[in-house]
Amino acid sequence: MDMLKAFVFGGILTALVAGLVGSQGSSGGALAVHLMALGDYDVFWSWPLFLSGSGLSWALMLLQR
Repeated sequence: MDMLKAFVFGGILTALVAGLVGSQGSSGGALAVHLMALGDYDVFWSWPLFLSGSGLSWALMLLQR
């Protein structure tokens, strides 16, 4: 259950950081921010950032036990 919660927090973190970095025209280097079509909308997304943000959120939830 903690990992599912971590995916939500990782998604929020990714949307915020990738949106800020991508809107400035940068790819973020190792973050690999790219423009992704989501239906009729274009959003910035980064899979490495999502995975690391989810891992960080999951580790913080484990520490709170």
